[in-house]
Amino acid sequence: MENKYGFYKMTVEEFRNWIKTIRISRTICQIQQHHTYIPNYKHFDGSNHFERQKAMKECHVQQNGWADIGQHISVFPDGSIVTGRSFEKSPACISFQNAHAICIENVGNFDIGADVMTAQQANTIISVTAILCKKFGLQPSDKSIVYHHWFRLDNGTRNDGNGCNKTCPGTNFFGGNKVVNFKNSFLPLVIKELETHNYNPVLPTNCDYAMINTQSLNVRTGPNVNYNISKDVAAVYYGAIIRIVDTKDNWYKISQDKECWISSKYTNKVKRAIVGAPSLNVRIGASSEYKLIGVLKKGDEVFEYEKKENWIKIGLDDKWVNQKYLQY
Repeated sequence: MENKYGFYKMTVEEFRNWIKTIRISRTICQIQQHHTYIPNYKHFDGSNHFERQKAMKECHVQQNGWADIGQHISVFPDGSIVTGRSFEKSPACISFQNAHAICIENVGNFDIGADVMTAQQANTIISVTAILCKKFGLQPSDKSIVYHHWFRLDNGTRNDGNGCNKTCPGTNFFGGNKVVNFKNSFLPLVIKELETHNYNPVLPTNCDYAMINTQSLNVRTGPNVNYNISKDVAAVYYGAIIRIVDTKDNWYKISQDKECWISSKYTNKVKRAIVGAPSLNVRIGASSEYKLIGVLKKGDEVFEYEKKENWIKIGLDDKWVNQKYLQY
């Protein structure tokens, strides 16, 4: 494992071992697949991983105005993995879809007629996706693993690529960027990789959840301020959703196998729900009279941040849905 400019470069096996050691407090529901488009293969010389990652960060910060590089990891043509922004922070990758996601940027332009993905990169993308499914208890599907192409650019609504979409992660990404391509080509490879390692991800059930309502919140080794700030777990940031494993004296334990505690004073309880209807309109206010801004599909996961009569707010911004179409 190498370190430069604040990034780590790893092989798949190094990444597999590294991800086991890090504790991530925010709840992850989704893995996003992207291609960088630029840089692409002609910008990679086989040894400039860190320089390319640094250049992407500078572009994201200086040109886009973001706080950090957008993605959590980049996968390079030689199969190397380079870390990006902290896993405790939401990515800046798909508009209105980043809150509970991990973002993978695959270096290259994978539109038809452009870069032809190397076997090393393809194998790493499959392995990393499976490793992340295992890490976060995600059952692989087109809900938990998504392509940027499936979401509108203007409002982030999922329309499966039927208008106002990027081609990302590329029209030739594992056979294509459509949902049918994903189900026929990419998904079976991830499932096979998980089976190879004898793992069947299962999401935790009957969990309580809370949202961090302060700018950042320290994680401590016990349930009061006299305990040390954890050296193994980073602070959690505003808007992050955390799972509550146990409670004691107004403190929440947020890890099943480690003493990681946060003060409940700086959180708001939220509920996790699944869309039960074939489609569910999202509006900017708590009434059917408000403007329609998007549509959710059956099986989509949401969190209930606030309730007004029979309407549920499902994000930090004004996104509301009718409660009767949700299953808790």
